[in-house]
Amino acid sequence: MGCGKKYFLHLLSPEELKARGMSHRKAQLVIEAYPVLVLSNEWLEELFCPECGSSHWCHITQNDKHSHTVRWAPRELWEQVAHVDPLVPNPSVSQFTRRSARRASVSRSDGQRWFDPG
Repeated sequence: MGCGKKYFLHLLSPEELKARGMSHRKAQLVIEAYPVLVLSNEWLEELFCPECGSSHWCHITQNDKHSHTVRWAPRELWEQVAHVDPLVPNPSVSQFTRRSARRASVSRSDGQRWFDPG
């Protein structure tokens, strides 16, 4: 699919497995055997849209070796990804670095860019 990092979905309850077509009994057994089940055929990935020229988070389901289903990733799916929240900034990046990185794309009050390509 894309070239971005894949964030695989983690399932914690039998209800999440039943929503994907598994029987109640089998879902119970799987969750008892694997308290955290990582799906290898479903993940979240940031993909570039050539139509609008920006990147979007997508929920990708691999149907078979050559077939995928791609849809916009709803916010609730991030709850099924371990240790990642796309709306919370990386705590290892300082405020100064974060502001400096955004400066290149933000215009000044007089309409000029902060940095001119030299």
